[in-house]
Amino acid sequence: MAKIQKDHFRVAIFGSARIKKDDPHYKHVFSLAKLLAQENIDVVTGGGPGLMDAASRGHHKGRKNNNVHSLGLTIKLPHEQTQGYHLDIQKDFTKFSGRLDKFMQLSNVVIVAPGGIGTMLEFFYTWQLIQVNQICHIPVILLGNMWGKLLTWVKKYPLKENLLSEKDMEPIFVAKSNAHAMKIILKAKKQYENGGKNVCRNIKKYKI
Repeated sequence: MAKIQKDHFRVAIFGSARIKKDDPHYKHVFSLAKLLAQENIDVVTGGGPGLMDAASRGHHKGRKNNNVHSLGLTIKLPHEQTQGYHLDIQKDFTKFSGRLDKFMQLSNVVIVAPGGIGTMLEFFYTWQLIQVNQICHIPVILLGNMWGKLLTWVKKYPLKENLLSEKDMEPIFVAKSNAHAMKIILKAKKQYENGGKNVCRNIKKYKI
C-alpha cells in the first residue's frame, strides 16, 4: 500500500454512506473525483460505502498516472461502514475524534456532499477549526442544492445575532456544479503551489 506524501495537494470529500450508485448524488461525486484525479489531486474520504465509494471509484477512473492516491480514513461502526473501492492508503480509527483530526491534518480543501449527522459533524468541525485558526483558512465547498437553506438559517439567526462574524463566512462556498467546485479547488491549488495563503501545512499548524 502506498505511503502518504507530505506535500501532495488533497481534497477531502465528506458525504453520506447510505447513498446508492443509481442516485444522482453518487454520480455527481463520482464525476467530481474523476476531475480531481485528472488534475493530479489526491482525495481523502471516510473509506466506506455511499458517496465515499463514489469518490474513490471516480478518482481511480480519472487517473492518468500513479502519482495520485485515494486515502480512506475508516471508522469501526456497528453498521454501514464497509471498506470502499480502491483505497491506495487506508488508516483505521475507533473514535471519530482522532479520525476528524487526521482529516484536518491532510486536507487543503473540503467538499461537503449531501449527508446526514456524520457529514454535518464533519462540516461544522472543519468550520470551527478554521474560525479559531487551528487550521489554515482552507475552502469549504458545500456541494449541491442541499445546503443552501442551512446557510440561510446561519445568516438569519447566528450571524444576525452577532454570534459569528461576516469573516467567519468567508471560507464557505456553495457549488451547485462540479465546474464551479473545480474553479474554487484549482484556485486554492494554485495558491498552494505558489506559496500563498493556502501553503501552510495543516499537519504542523494544527495544535489540538
